[in-house]
Amino acid sequence: MAGIGTAHLRAPEDALLRVEHLVVDFPVGRTGLSVQAVADVSFDVLAGETLGLVGESGCGKSTTGRAVVQSPPPTSGRVLLDGVDLCELRGEELRARRPDLQLILQDPISSLNPRRRVREIVAQPLRTWHRGDARGRAATVRSLLEAVGLDPGTTIDRRPHELSGGQCQRVGIARALALEPRMLICDEPVSALDVSVQGQVLNLLEDLKARYGLTIVFIAHDLAVVKSISDRVAVMYLGKLCEVGPVDTVYASPAHPYTDALLQSVPVPDPTVPPRPAPLAGELPSPLAPPSGCRFRTRCPRAQARCESEEPVMRAMGDGHFAACHFPLVVLPPVAGL
Repeated sequence: MAGIGTAHLRAPEDALLRVEHLVVDFPVGRTGLSVQAVADVSFDVLAGETLGLVGESGCGKSTTGRAVVQSPPPTSGRVLLDGVDLCELRGEELRARRPDLQLILQDPISSLNPRRRVREIVAQPLRTWHRGDARGRAATVRSLLEAVGLDPGTTIDRRPHELSGGQCQRVGIARALALEPRMLICDEPVSALDVSVQGQVLNLLEDLKARYGLTIVFIAHDLAVVKSISDRVAVMYLGKLCEVGPVDTVYASPAHPYTDALLQSVPVPDPTVPPRPAPLAGELPSPLAPPSGCRFRTRCPRAQARCESEEPVMRAMGDGHFAACHFPLVVLPPVAGL
């Protein structure tokens, strides 16, 4: 499943964000060993597009999102924002680019300073970057709170523990928008919320995307959530990408066995439909010692000898649809000249 290659990348001049051969290693205590949380991942996002990054817990999708914003900086690879490689910037040069990229975190309550009031939390980026005077910042804070669906009169002087989880996430979104970013990295922004509140926050993000001209990388493990908000989807497994394509195409006709298994695991909201058997057998391999060749082969029902010795390369499955699999589920398009 997990493969390499850049066949799925579009023209560099078309992409607002272009990630090439991203690698993130973490040391394992004092053992001298390291775990490769992200292993040669490449993807791109056009201006105004939403890319959904999905996969099981521990696959490296959150680490990928954080590496894009250089927190932590990747071990190797390139992260180009509007043609500028963030990995080559240091000090003030990197700091000057940070307002363009903002992060929305998974836990809405713990991501906010419990000792600060909402007005201080949302205004903090404006103060840090010396945007406007005190009166202008106060007006901006009220405008941002209204934009994310909060009543400034009842929330602006509250602290995070006095708000619900959904309200805290709206405050976090308002803070992320304060510096007028070009791109949002949303790291599981609705996974800690009730289902009804999830829908409200997703609709809010769609509205804000249109209002502010945002480009979004939406990280999640819930495929139903990703489908509702994304234009394209990229599927990760054990630190590598396995499939990339338009969201409707991937969901209707998955090319990779892992993507197909993920889609089969989505529960059907109908009590009369019996539960489906688990689509995957076996345990997720240790990232300290990933399988040779295709990393998914130990759990793949289509695995053959080739999968053990040869790592699959990302290749076209159709118009804008790519997968890294030796034995995909779809019929491959004919090769030109044959």
